[in-house]
Amino acid sequence: MNVDVVSTTAALWTGEASSVVVPAANGSMGILTGHEPVLSLLQPGTVRITPTSGSQVEVEVSEGFVSVDNNAVTVVVESGTPADAK
Repeated sequence: MNVDVVSTTAALWTGEASSVVVPAANGSMGILTGHEPVLSLLQPGTVRITPTSGSQVEVEVSEGFVSVDNNAVTVVVESGTPADAK
């Protein structure tokens, strides 16, 4: 599935992934290929992405939302920092 993690000022991560875990408002939400369409609010936390190739990616994010539709995951946040950029 195609994943885009963006803040109001920059793209934080874009690519193909086999799974994504986001800090939804009511707890962590796992997203796999074929997930039903959903729109959910996010709380501050860590987005964990498992790319189709390479090692897991973590992005620290502020509040925002996640949209899932047709194997496309879009995470939109106020601000975010890739974990390896700390």
